[in-house]
Formats: sequence, C-alpha cells, structure tokens
Amino acid sequence: MNQIFMQRALQLAALGREWVGSNPMVGCVIVHKGLIIGEGFHQKYGEAHAEVNAVNSVKDKDLLPESTVYVTLEPCSHYGKTPPCADLLIKHKVRKVVVCNLDPFPQVSGTGIKKLQDARIEVETGVLEAEGEELNKRFFKAHRTGIPYIIIKWAETADGFVAQNDGNPIAISNTTTNITVHRWRSEESGILVGTNTVLTDNPQLNSRNWPEGKNPTRIIIDKNHRITRNAHVFDQKQKTLVYNLHKNETIDNLEFIQLNAEKNFLNTMLSDLKNRGINSLLVEGGPQIIQSFFDEQLYDEIRVIKSNLVLKEGISAPKVPSGIPLINNYKILNDQIFIFTSWAKAFRTQ
Repeated sequence: MNQIFMQRALQLAALGREWVGSNPMVGCVIVHKGLIIGEGFHQKYGEAHAEVNAVNSVKDKDLLPESTVYVTLEPCSHYGKTPPCADLLIKHKVRKVVVCNLDPFPQVSGTGIKKLQDARIEVETGVLEAEGEELNKRFFKAHRTGIPYIIIKWAETADGFVAQNDGNPIAISNTTTNITVHRWRSEESGILVGTNTVLTDNPQLNSRNWPEGKNPTRIIIDKNHRITRNAHVFDQKQKTLVYNLHKNETIDNLEFIQLNAEKNFLNTMLSDLKNRGINSLLVEGGPQIIQSFFDEQLYDEIRVIKSNLVLKEGISAPKVPSGIPLINNYKILNDQIFIFTSWAKAFRTQ
C-alpha cells in the first residue's frame, strides 16, 4: 500500500511542474486506516508547501494522530518563505511519515527526518525513490553539483540541416511540435541562446504558444555586445540575463553580467545561474553554442526534433555525443522526437 499512496503523492507533485520555480515539486497524501483523508501539493513558488495544503484539506483534524503522511520529499526543518513543515507534522502528532526522497538542500538534508524521529514519529524513507529522483532531477542536479540541469534542444531537417547556408532560419518543425516546444520552455527555469541566434533569428524566447505557461528567464551569451537594443530579447517583457566580458549593468528586467573567465566561461556562468535560482536550462542556441556545451560535457538531456523536410544544403545540425542513451522516441504528426539522457547514469542518488 505504501507504493500506491506514494504514487498518488508523486502525481500530485507533478501538478506544480511549471510553477514551483527553483523549489522542488512536492506532493503529500494523508491516510487514515487505508483511506485518503487529505491531499496537497506545492502549487507555486513562495506559497504553502505540500504538507500544509494536505493538512489544511483534512476535515477532521482529530484523525491526524492516527494517520500516516506520505510525502515525496523530506519535510523541511528550517524557516524560509514558509515555516518548517516538520514542525507542522509534529504539532499534529501524526503517527508515521513515509518519505520518497531525502532533501539535498543543505539547510534540510536529514534534519527534517531527525526532527520527526526526535518527536517519536515513525519515519520510513526511500519509497519509490527512483521515481522521485526522476521527477525532481532538476532540483537534485543543481544542489548536488552546483550547476543547473541542462537540456540541449534543436530541430533539424530529414537530411540533417538546421538553417540555410546564409544562416537564415527556416521553419523546420510543424505547428503542433512548436506548441510542445513552448510547453518545454515553460517547464524550465531558463532558456539560453548565443549572439548569432539572436542576430539571425531575433527570437522572443517565451512560452506564448502554451496557454498560461510561465516564461523562462532568458539567458544570452553575448561576450562582446554585438546585439543591438532593438532585439526582442531586450524588450523587458521577461527577466533577461546577458553574460559578457565587459560590463555589469541592470536596467529594470534586463541585466548585463560581466564574467572575467573567458577560458572557463560556461562553467562560471552556470555556477552563477544556479546561485540565482536557475535550476534548469534549455539550450536552444545554434550549432556553435551547442557544440561548446558538448565540448565541455555540459549536458544532461538532449532533445532532437527531426522533420521530413529536405533542404539539400545548409548549416549542418549538431551530432549527438556517442554513448548517451536514447530513452524515448515518438512522433508529433510528421516530426520525430528523440530524447537522450545521461542523467540516470551520472547523477542518481549517491
């Protein structure tokens, strides 16, 4: 029964996917004598945690001392934007707490479990642990390594090109696939491109085609300030960070960040992004910027969209590095979607 109730908690957690920001997705189920009496999930960054919403949903609080709480992540034990959830469960004297994953966040990291045990509450951990790791891979990767979870994405023609010879863009994927791409954008903290993509495509880098989806933070690598101020990425409509070698400047929603590390530019930038709460990054740049990530082995997942369009000549698409497993392959109308990942091998529980 533990797995059934934890599976429900994981389903609830996933409902917060686009809205929890740098926080993990967390779901909570409260069970009394085999029946669910309360449910909740973390709905939005800065708002109530899953345990709070689940406890609040219980109509008869007198049942809590005889109840088991299933939660997908170790209850927090510190004061952040909200009070500690471990204290809430202790206050209501719940009988048992079943946890999917321990929290790698340094201010929690086992202290939530200890608080509960010190209060004589029975604790069980590791239920559906692998499923929880997959759900919150962005959060776990960022806190274990100090850099975001990195997704590389591009679209290519059937004969392996991403643009015309002159660099001008061409519509490769279909409109339904484009909606999916905008959903992908809404699920990540940041979206990154380089100078050449902005100069040739003038992208907006938002989630406009996904209803009610949030826009990711735009991250631009423009080392020598070649992008002019009339570009869409400078329109102030969403948070935008421009990493460069020359200046620091903040203009409302637009921030220029100078890095004094040209030889280690990407790693320095990624560390800074994690410190700013960017736990995941969708890299949509052209072949040059993508290859720079490949050269530094800075990727956790690769998403390739392959259409049936034949271009015959143009700029060649990047090549997926050897040894990274293909974990999914499906079609959206006439487009093939290929998903590769090294996450399971490299960053699962230590």
